[in-house]
Amino acid sequence: MFQILKAESTIDFMRWSKFAFAFSILMIGASIFTLSTKWLNWGLDFTGGTLIEVGFEQPANLEEIRTALDAKGFGDAIVQNFGSARDVMVRMRPRDNMSGEALGNQIIAAIQEGTGENVEMRRIEFVGPNVGDELTEAGGLAILASLICILLYVSVRFEWRLAAGAVMALAHDIIITLGVFSMMQIEVDLTIVAALLTVVGYSLNDTIVVFDRIRENFRKMRKGDPEEVINSAITQTLSRTLITSATTLFVVIALFAQGGAMIHGFATALLLGITVGTYSSIYVASALALRLGITKEHLMPPQVEKEGAEFDEMP
Repeated sequence: MFQILKAESTIDFMRWSKFAFAFSILMIGASIFTLSTKWLNWGLDFTGGTLIEVGFEQPANLEEIRTALDAKGFGDAIVQNFGSARDVMVRMRPRDNMSGEALGNQIIAAIQEGTGENVEMRRIEFVGPNVGDELTEAGGLAILASLICILLYVSVRFEWRLAAGAVMALAHDIIITLGVFSMMQIEVDLTIVAALLTVVGYSLNDTIVVFDRIRENFRKMRKGDPEEVINSAITQTLSRTLITSATTLFVVIALFAQGGAMIHGFATALLLGITVGTYSSIYVASALALRLGITKEHLMPPQVEKEGAEFDEMP
């Protein structure tokens, strides 16, 4: 029978599992603390409000624009460049008894008066608070439903210790990614929800590849304790993991650098999620399964006694 032997070049990943656990717990604790104190910077998709895109003939002075809006009673306006130095995006919270169009006209008039420049309104969007509440609920339910479906899938496909490691790794990735968004106060809109769901799928795929090799090695390696088997499986899939992550990150980095403001948050979420997901596939999912006591006996297929076998053994 073919036998998989432990390669001499096997990397001892589990040697650093304690440090990795400590690092992950620290990151999760910091993320939960940040989320509990600062929460998330919800975008207009969730909070409702008005978004106005304004075009200037010359590079815009953001501080001058903020001062002009503050003088007209719009001190809560968020002003930032959008795509280029001559394009400015102004985001406002909902105003009672004022339509989005009227608010946009007042914003344009305040900017023109304060800066003395002719500006062009490129785009104006209005999202009501009721729609924002519905999107918040729908986005949260989408992530929760995906995690529940993944839990059911891995529970059927793998032994429960491996399934627990996979689900905890997914939760690890989402919490840390949201913690970074909270700490940096990056605006969270529907594209971020899409990015988080993409991260869940990417991280799960990477984890399943590793777990398939772990299960195969447990069944074929006659010698070696569970730690050696897991190290061997991770080493054997390491080149695939790194190549997949690297090629994906090349595209994400290009989107992050050149994609523009519209998808900046989406690219940021993917950049964080893929990086953390690659780390968690090695040091969270596999290491947690090891800590839960996974052994060869747990992954061996049940032996089915053939009918009539007792008669074959009779002389």
